[in-house]
Amino acid sequence: MLEKLKIFKKKSEPFRMRVSFDLDEVLFVSQRTHKVEPALPFPLNKIYIERLRLGTPRLINTLQKMGFDVWVYTSSFRTQKYIRHLFRFYGVKFNGIVNGQRHLKEVQGQRREILPQKVPPRYNISLHIDDETVICSYGSQMGFEAYQLDAPDDDWVEKIIARAEAVKKKKGL
Repeated sequence: MLEKLKIFKKKSEPFRMRVSFDLDEVLFVSQRTHKVEPALPFPLNKIYIERLRLGTPRLINTLQKMGFDVWVYTSSFRTQKYIRHLFRFYGVKFNGIVNGQRHLKEVQGQRREILPQKVPPRYNISLHIDDETVICSYGSQMGFEAYQLDAPDDDWVEKIIARAEAVKKKKGL
């Protein structure tokens, strides 16, 4: 079953710690309340209406250059293709994407009990960045680190890089 998730790396590849980001209110923000990346040019800005928090492409690319796998883990039902294409226009390529549909299929499945809307350890995610307190509170219970990002913060990129490095060091990686 785990092989379906494509979480096993080839033996020649070193283990790379996974960092995941929620989309809404974390990477996708309102330009009324946050500093944002420039809008995509017409007609792309009519297809991809979401605005990225300022610094998003730099942060994701920096984390990847530092040796982290960077994923999206969202309860949104935007398609993986939509998410992948939108971010490619900003020069970002995620290592993995878990959307609401994938989560329901692979995590919730046929279980009768309702599971949390995000279960990062299911995908070997060590650090998850989210705006929701309840999701972040599951970290200590489920064995993952969380960083709550719920307000505008000019230093958010540096704080997340520092948190990722601290988690990596804590895990001895």
